[in-house]
Order: sequence, then structure tokens, then C-alpha cells
Amino acid sequence: MTNIKVHTSAPVDLEGDLTSLRGDCARMVRHWAAPERTAARPVSPSLIHGVDVPPASARMLDAMSDYGD
Repeated sequence: MTNIKVHTSAPVDLEGDLTSLRGDCARMVRHWAAPERTAARPVSPSLIHGVDVPPASARMLDAMSDYGD
């Protein structure tokens, strides 16, 4: 287990609960910037060329029975 050292005057709740999570979020909200919402535009089919999958990932998926066996 990791030894967590915290230097603060606030009590430490390592398990966390909804109240402490909401407090953390309220303190961080001013640091978060939401991007401007933009409308999605359709993509021309000629620009879609498929998906590139690394060989190691393809071998892993090929070995899983849920994917095509």
C-alpha cells in the first residue's frame, strides 16, 4: 500500500465520500475551462480510410473468443 503524505490543515479522508468529492469539485471548478460547443459536421466518405490497429492489439483481440471466434 502506498504511504500517502498530505500537508494540509483539513482532515484527510482516504476513503472519500460524496460530500468530500463535491467539495473538491467546487474548489477546482474555476480551474476547468469548457471549450466552446461546436456543431459536428459530416465527414466525406472519401476521407474515411479505416482504423489503424497496432499488431500487438490485433493479436490480443484475435485471441479473445468474444471477438469473432
